[in-house]
Amino acid sequence: MDSPTEVVDPHDSFESVQPSLRPPSTYPKWPFYLAGFLVVIGIAIGILLTVTVPYYAVSPGPVYDTSDFVTVEGGNTADTGELFFLTVSLKEANVFEWAAAQFDERVELAKVGAYRPPDVSEEQLRRESLALMDQSKQDATYVALTKLGYEVTLIGTGALVIDTIPGSAADGVLQPNDIIVEMDGKTVAFRSDVLSLLAPKSVGDPVVVTVERSDGETDGFEVDDFEIVLGPHTDDPTKPMMGVLLDNNEPIVEFPVKVDIDSLNVGGPSAGLMFTLQIMDQLTPEPLTHGMRIAGTGTIHLDETVGAIGGIRQKVFGAIDAGAVAILVPAGNYDDAVAAAGDRIKVVRVETVDDALDFLNTL
Repeated sequence: MDSPTEVVDPHDSFESVQPSLRPPSTYPKWPFYLAGFLVVIGIAIGILLTVTVPYYAVSPGPVYDTSDFVTVEGGNTADTGELFFLTVSLKEANVFEWAAAQFDERVELAKVGAYRPPDVSEEQLRRESLALMDQSKQDATYVALTKLGYEVTLIGTGALVIDTIPGSAADGVLQPNDIIVEMDGKTVAFRSDVLSLLAPKSVGDPVVVTVERSDGETDGFEVDDFEIVLGPHTDDPTKPMMGVLLDNNEPIVEFPVKVDIDSLNVGGPSAGLMFTLQIMDQLTPEPLTHGMRIAGTGTIHLDETVGAIGGIRQKVFGAIDAGAVAILVPAGNYDDAVAAAGDRIKVVRVETVDDALDFLNTL
């Protein structure tokens, strides 16, 4: 049987039997909208990354073994155990870092003015920070050697003016390279003496500062008295401020043992306690750490007291990350350190060098 034959109606149009000649369907538009949206988002993120907020993000910084920084002539570095000093990382926060810090216990947000007063430049702040480190190294060496019974000569020759803060009480009165030798008739041997003499003062109090100033023509100098009325501090208006950035003028130093502390570009005074312990460690027959990892922080003063520091929470986290079994902290930072540590590390309260030594002797 023959296969059926297709019959074409003669009334059908020609197009009805030809392939369709209609234009192809239009592509969907949503991918283009999505790509445009993503480009806009990318540009917005790029812009926001460059926008800083008036806060520093304070986070745990590097942890250093003090034996890598301290070299004592004739001293011995322990084969086991470490004495760590702790640092914080300080960075101007952008919008995203500010937001992330709200959910990160390791990061603290601090107003920029808490670390750098409005009229102090980054360069001025850096110079003062390095000056604080230099004094810390000198004081640590003095305390360690005298603690071990060495005869040490350390004679301060005044506080050197690095710079003045624009608009402050000292601005236009004192000059860079002035040497403050007296304040209200009391001798100023080191920069710390200026801070001590200012501590009981109030805003509006006058102070008479005696300075040695170069005559500009010879190697000689002139001695002048200047009265300065203390203004409000940029951090706390209830406290007085003279408005000077200070260093120690070159002291007369005679250490019976050569001690070299290479602090690289690390600034600030908070490594003082640990430098002191490291110098003593190298000059004693038995290691102070008894083979354990001990971290610590705190300023050191010539009377062997240990002063409070900033960023204690972040330093506690740094000590934990370094695997330390204990952290030595100044008495003024103890409560905050305990709160940050929980049960992850032992926190030791230290008011003097003896407190630190007493704990190390229990290891």
